[in-house]
Amino acid sequence: MLAVAEIDYIRHEVNQKGETYASVGRKMGIDPRTVNKYANQEEFKKKEKQKRKAPVLDPVKPILDKWLKEDLKKKKKYQRTSKKMYQQLKKFHSFKGSDRTVRDYVSRRKKELKETMEDAALPLESIPGTAQVDFGTAPFKYLSEVIDLPYLVMSFPHCNGFYFQVFPSENTECLLEGLQRIFHHMGGVPKIIRFDNFSPAVKKIFSKGERELTDTFERFVLHYGFQYEFCNPGKGNEKGHVEAMVKYVRNNFLLPENTIVDLDHFNETLWALAEEDRERLHYDKQVLQSKLYEEDQANWLMLPEKKFECARYKEVKADKYGIVTIDKKQYSTTPRFAKQKVRVSITYNEIIILNEDNDVIVKHDRLYGVKRKSMIWQPYLDLLSKRPRAIKYSSLYNQFPAVWSDYLRNCTEEEQKNALRLLGSLLKNNDFSLLNEALTMASSHGHPSADQIKHCFGLTPVFWTITLLN
Repeated sequence: MLAVAEIDYIRHEVNQKGETYASVGRKMGIDPRTVNKYANQEEFKKKEKQKRKAPVLDPVKPILDKWLKEDLKKKKKYQRTSKKMYQQLKKFHSFKGSDRTVRDYVSRRKKELKETMEDAALPLESIPGTAQVDFGTAPFKYLSEVIDLPYLVMSFPHCNGFYFQVFPSENTECLLEGLQRIFHHMGGVPKIIRFDNFSPAVKKIFSKGERELTDTFERFVLHYGFQYEFCNPGKGNEKGHVEAMVKYVRNNFLLPENTIVDLDHFNETLWALAEEDRERLHYDKQVLQSKLYEEDQANWLMLPEKKFECARYKEVKADKYGIVTIDKKQYSTTPRFAKQKVRVSITYNEIIILNEDNDVIVKHDRLYGVKRKSMIWQPYLDLLSKRPRAIKYSSLYNQFPAVWSDYLRNCTEEEQKNALRLLGSLLKNNDFSLLNEALTMASSHGHPSADQIKHCFGLTPVFWTITLLN
């Protein structure tokens, strides 16, 4: 049977424009008799298929349906073949039919189930196994200051449950790290997740709702296999459940301000809070939310074998001191890479500088907030101790703490070598605080030598605490 558009074209050309059957047939590449048939047909009734009973297959159809639904949660390579299903039916369910019967049913039924799943993504109602995601913001106490931090919420409209994690930013790496943590804590992946059009996921929105996704988000979706939906621009109400849950989480768990010492440890405590909260009746269904959550679980996709690397890679050129800029923050490499390109791995909490062979040059904690520069000094100290004359008059010394840059400028070449070797041996975890204290103490009686600084370093209270403990 021809498509509706083709039939409509035939009837218009013949009945309205007076074209002959033969001319329309030539244009469409079909027999003129077919053109005649559809041009003059009076009724277009849909033929009803006659349902025939299948006494052998009917009893095992529920079993096959169950297997197919289970397999649709898995990657294709882990799904059972129709041959395997046939063998299991014969072995465990005394099936007497043919493998061809099973193969035909599995092929047809699998297609129907996939279409049903795709259709289920369209309504806004709370379908088991679906989720919504959004960021909120709450105040926290950190180092005696109150700061605002974002938190990522994944809500489950069917059971009215949620999970949430706190992050230092709303960037792509934090979004993907949060989603991945939640997936692996739950032991599954929601089959459909609805998002707002936020920049960590969406680069650009085109006309007719088309979107260009960020590369890392797109690869993350492919890795975990879920379907994504985005709200129409300006239509945040389309993810109304998670917006309500963002407020619920803030009011019930994040106010008044929580004190944070270690963010990762704090986040570990949040799983139990969300799970305990589910032990209450659903506001509408009058069933325990924890029971409805089990229905969500039954509809999740399986986790892949490996976790996704929630990192983006960027090639950047270092300046003349070997410093690179990432998201308006500066990070050191080594003097060897001055004015050269390096590859950078960017995660939510680390900046990793790599060479051309992808070997790690240096790792930094990722900077957030007002701090703008991270220097790892060990790679620089080796070069400085060997070539103090070449670098003495460069502004590289400005990268040191002020007390050390002033001291080094007033040193002879030999004094510089000794002082830089001393820094290389005593600097731990890139922390200058004890060395600053030692230099200040040694400088109280004039320009000190490296040995005098080392002696004063040995007098610092922390040094003696460490010595006594060892």
